[in-house]
Amino acid sequence: MLIDPEKLAEQTALPEATVLALLHGGATPPADSVNDRVRSRIRTLAQAYIKGSGGRMSELASRISESLGVSEVWARLVCDGKKMPSVELLHGLVQFFNVEGGEAFFTEPADQALNRALLPIVDKLQCAEGGDPLLALMDRYGVRATDLRMHGSFTREQLERLLEGILRSVVPPREGRDQ
Repeated sequence: MLIDPEKLAEQTALPEATVLALLHGGATPPADSVNDRVRSRIRTLAQAYIKGSGGRMSELASRISESLGVSEVWARLVCDGKKMPSVELLHGLVQFFNVEGGEAFFTEPADQALNRALLPIVDKLQCAEGGDPLLALMDRYGVRATDLRMHGSFTREQLERLLEGILRSVVPPREGRDQ
């Protein structure tokens, strides 16, 4: 499957329902504060870490405590989403959880987080079919025939705009801003 909502939810630390709503062109989630996003995404990563390792929260708190030089109590409160880390400690959590995108992983709005995760899929499409993203999309979605006379005259910039338009149709802009 080209776009797997469950995998995208894991990559972005967003709820799967939010990912599905955005992929289906639904309204963006209600406005939230940066602090809410950070606490929620850390909590989601902590839960996924515990689930993946089969361990307990106390073990995770101990590892974070050791890695970041903070108390286990503080680490547990952060992992439970009850405490907000400083920028310096947020940077340490980026490294601990090995997330792509740096601190922005924790702070960016849901639609931007999803766009970040979708960009590698677009890159993959651009590499498929001899570098022709339109042909790759057609092949992916079973389009067998189309009038490609105009397509052959697209410049790289026009094709990139076409792909940007596809992304915008999947994840609508937030409050009129481009993504």
